[in-house]
Amino acid sequence: MRLIQNMCTIAEYPASGSAAGAECCLGAAGRRLVKIAVVGASGVGKTALVVRFLTKRFIGDYERNAGNLYTRQVQIEGETLAIQVQDTPGIQVHENGLSCTEQLNRCIRWADAVVIVFSITDYKSYELISQLHQHVQQLHLGTRLPVVVVANKADLLHVKQVDPQLGLQLASMLGCSFYEVSVSENYNDVYNAFHVLCKEVSHKQQPSSTPEKRRTSLIPRPKSPNMQDLKRRFKQALSAKVRTVTSV
Repeated sequence: MRLIQNMCTIAEYPASGSAAGAECCLGAAGRRLVKIAVVGASGVGKTALVVRFLTKRFIGDYERNAGNLYTRQVQIEGETLAIQVQDTPGIQVHENGLSCTEQLNRCIRWADAVVIVFSITDYKSYELISQLHQHVQQLHLGTRLPVVVVANKADLLHVKQVDPQLGLQLASMLGCSFYEVSVSENYNDVYNAFHVLCKEVSHKQQPSSTPEKRRTSLIPRPKSPNMQDLKRRFKQALSAKVRTVTSV
């Protein structure tokens, strides 16, 4: 099964700099938009992870990943956000480094945050993390892109090749959050991994709320009238009137 009910699937994501991409902070009905790319080696469970987050369902068999864009709405701190999750084909490693297509690079540039997935049953997928994280940051020079490292297939301990503790240590060294999950058995861990990214992006999108300083008026406030001075002036005016009457 490739498409899931109640989930919108979009064949292509907007290119960087396009009119659609320019409206990156607004989704349907004017809601703020959070864009997440899910990357990693082939066979680590990226599509299963995405579908689990979007639908709470686990489906074991998928057609070859074509790089679909999925959308849904989530509640983050009382606000409804539009979430777009970009699934990506598996990344290969050659002698000269990562083999990243231009489509994948566009996807990473498009994203507000990235989930890097590896499988505890595949040591090579773990070895990809550092190179992939470096590649992601190079495509977002001048800004700190939120990244979460996810160790998938935590339930397959009998074929484990990577101790999840290694993933935690590496993620900590890279300055990323880390989640060990079993997509097939636990939805909450999957949800938490995406939720922390949505929350971080949401906070970055909010404008800094620095209150304006009140301007000091250049015109001084008028002083209250001096009652003694008013009495003195009244007496002077009264005396002058009396003298005028007397002289007449």
